[in-house]
Amino acid sequence: MNTSYILKLLFLGTIIALIVVLGFVLNTPQRYLHEDRNTTYLASMPISTSENVFPDELLRQYFAYIEKGQFDAMFDMLTSFNQAYISKEDFIERNRNIYEGIGAHNITVTVTDMYVNNPLTAQKIVRFNVSMDTIAGEITYDGYAFFDVTAENEYRLLWSSRMIFPWLEDDYRVRIGMTPARRGSIYDRNGEMLAGPGPASNVGFVPGRMRTEEAYKDSDIAKIAGLLEMTPEGIIRRLNASYVRDDTFVLLRTIPWDAQGLIDELLTVQGIMISSTTVRYYPLGPSAAHLVGYIQNINAEELEALGDEGYHMNSVIGRAGLESIFENHLRARDGREIFIVDSQGNRVITLARKAPVNGQDLRLTIDANIQRQLFYVFETDSSASVAKNPITGEVLALVSTPAYDPNDFVRGMTASVWAGLVEDENLPLFNRFRATFSPGSTMKAITAAIGVESGVIQPNLDIGRSGLSWQLDESWGGYFITTVQAYGNRPANLNNAMAISDNIYFAMATLAMGEEIFTNGLRALGFGERIPFEYGLFSSSVSRTGIIESDILLADSGYGQGEILMNPVHLAAIYTAFVNDGSMIEPWLIYDRPNPSQLWIPNAFTPATARVVLESLIYTIEHGTGQPARVPGTTLAGKTGTAEIKLAQGDRTGREIGWFVLFTADENTANPLLVVSMVEDVQGRGGSGYVVPRVASLFN
Repeated sequence: MNTSYILKLLFLGTIIALIVVLGFVLNTPQRYLHEDRNTTYLASMPISTSENVFPDELLRQYFAYIEKGQFDAMFDMLTSFNQAYISKEDFIERNRNIYEGIGAHNITVTVTDMYVNNPLTAQKIVRFNVSMDTIAGEITYDGYAFFDVTAENEYRLLWSSRMIFPWLEDDYRVRIGMTPARRGSIYDRNGEMLAGPGPASNVGFVPGRMRTEEAYKDSDIAKIAGLLEMTPEGIIRRLNASYVRDDTFVLLRTIPWDAQGLIDELLTVQGIMISSTTVRYYPLGPSAAHLVGYIQNINAEELEALGDEGYHMNSVIGRAGLESIFENHLRARDGREIFIVDSQGNRVITLARKAPVNGQDLRLTIDANIQRQLFYVFETDSSASVAKNPITGEVLALVSTPAYDPNDFVRGMTASVWAGLVEDENLPLFNRFRATFSPGSTMKAITAAIGVESGVIQPNLDIGRSGLSWQLDESWGGYFITTVQAYGNRPANLNNAMAISDNIYFAMATLAMGEEIFTNGLRALGFGERIPFEYGLFSSSVSRTGIIESDILLADSGYGQGEILMNPVHLAAIYTAFVNDGSMIEPWLIYDRPNPSQLWIPNAFTPATARVVLESLIYTIEHGTGQPARVPGTTLAGKTGTAEIKLAQGDRTGREIGWFVLFTADENTANPLLVVSMVEDVQGRGGSGYVVPRVASLFN
């Protein structure tokens, strides 16, 4: 064998060996840890590895853009191949729809490894872990990101849908499923439902079943619009929505399930379908409207503010009353799941699942029968009423009239009904039992208690008769305190002053106390402070400024005029002290609260003072202005009151507010009851005399 042949074989063998070695190198990833960024992979590598930003940092930036919603910046990080393969608009739309749709936030990425995939191209693979919070709970997964190097030595992300989720192919979709939860119901003390699920009827068109002739179709739409108090244009917009097909049920309005006359009329139109549904239902209607309130669909502003708390675009939220106050207690937290489906709609994997959580029921101290009765007797008036157990403090009824039907808000308020509510000068949307009013002569029991407690009022002392008008001295000019009824042969003592409701007696007593004793006495009874009650109420006030700045104002305040303003629930709470040895009982509304009956103000008065005032209030019912409320065999106590809202003394055209407080005063009464009612505009209707028999009807 000649030397040249041997040399040729050696050369060929060397070439083969180099090819084998090179092939081994090309197919063996060169791994290095995340921290070892300065490793040189191959000394003879033709492409520089001195990139400005390393792939692991780019990956972190990529996910940071997701959190910020900067999907356009994410697209700018992709390879030129990607940017030719998918348009910027499609990339942004796919990523935004998925990440925003699932509510992705608190996204964290941890790089666990990074290595070279191909030494000749310097392509790097970054191995990472991602976790994110979503509307269905936490999603966490491991993934790989591929980075190529450009001619300018910059790394670019080689993107596919698997960068979103490892199981997501380009023709797969991310879906969100929902399992509805039930909103908590509201019940009265006896288990009668005040708010909860109830039947209703959905009315809608099925386009494929409608008459197709243009004239007939327009006529049918116009007729339905009139019956449902909608506009033809509004119905046409719904029928022309992009999702509508011939067999689609296009919902127009929800109506009462028992509106049979309307239902029969609607069904005369071809293409109309009526189906049963379940909605939030308020069985007591207007009689408990201000107490219970109502729900409505969440609006865009609320959704933006509350989206992180599990609300979604189809959620409902409490708008008024207890529905709003106890929203977090009552609200349903719908179950959610996030999953991936393939191009055929088959489920590939479930990414996260959150079980539905039903709202909690609410049981009240309210007695639905008393609630209905109080509403009925004052239904046509502008009034506020509170009924409670004076021994335990349990609130048995809270009524404001005029009212509205909360079911109208749930089923969809028509334009005419809404206009009727907002244009009504009697303000049916205004909740009067939350507000404050001039208390009139119901204030006299409070003045008496402060006066007896301070020693200024001596109950049996005859202070003498002052006639029907009186003033302190000439400094009052033409201003006089007036009263309606004279004492006759009776002594001018506390019992008789309370019974005939003598303004002069209580004005003189208040002046004798002085501003400091009187106002300090009121503040000790909760004036100017928050009323401890589950339902938010306006606080009672001594005056506009918090002090009583003149003798006239002080005198007027003593009999419930001046600038004194009281909340009806607060007034009722003070009156509980007269049957509880001088301690005020805290009003409460939630039946199952941990500590039921509690004292709001212990020892507001001494037991002796409480008994003195109680006797005067019993005397008022037996022998005074409250006589029409007497019930044979039952010991009742109470006080009438008429507050005058006039521009000047002697004004004959001013408004009057009528009050009556009535309560059982026998400690052996099986069912103790205290009712406070206030009625506006009783001038010409007997003043407080208009209120007395209506309140008394609850005690008969």
